[in-house]
Amino acid sequence: MKLVSVLLLLLAPLLISCFPLILPLDCGDIYNNDNSRPSGVYTIYPIGATSAVQVYCDMDSEGGRWTVFQRRMDGTVNFYRGWDQYKTGFGIAAGEYWLGLESLYHLTERRRYELLVDMEDFEGNKVFARYSSFSIDAESSGYTLHVSGFTDGGAGDSLNFHNGQKFTTFDKDQDSYSGNCARLFLGAFWYNSCHHTNPNGVYRRGADSTINGVGVEWHQWKGRNYSLKTISMKIRPVL
Repeated sequence: MKLVSVLLLLLAPLLISCFPLILPLDCGDIYNNDNSRPSGVYTIYPIGATSAVQVYCDMDSEGGRWTVFQRRMDGTVNFYRGWDQYKTGFGIAAGEYWLGLESLYHLTERRRYELLVDMEDFEGNKVFARYSSFSIDAESSGYTLHVSGFTDGGAGDSLNFHNGQKFTTFDKDQDSYSGNCARLFLGAFWYNSCHHTNPNGVYRRGADSTINGVGVEWHQWKGRNYSLKTISMKIRPVL
């Protein structure tokens, strides 16, 4: 028995090398490996073996396989954060979180992706906006947003206004406005001058114009100063 144990220990490296671990790049890989997997938290590797990060995989919406990179649902996480945290990510995949611009860049550099933005108001109405192409540039180019191919799921197109814009936080101003849109609207995003959507703004409850434009907004659906109950931004590989 001891001899068998010793042989197994000696052979283990060889066996592992013959059957390399499959590290999923995104939720699409997880689904393709086992299409019975339910929606939930999984580990992906956007930049290789040392880049393990937890994400929420949406295996249900519009055919599933979606890697969620942004999610608001209850206001438990503060999204008014600086550049370094938006670069690396924050929050928890089981709740509210931001995946991180660097991981998002590496994902969209390696594959072609489409984007789905799901949202819900406080009256229980649910809509979505879908885009057939989504990618962002490297940090050296300001993580510039590229999005196109809009399909309306009732939400209207509030993201095209932000296409071609660099990412702005309160401590790194790269928007097209004379001031800092992140400071002005208490969020962080690919602001233009300034926004038609503010998904990383202050979590508020429905219609509230006390402070203009700071909520979690999608203008083409609910107009300005209506803060959504939920919003999630998710990508999946284009087949």
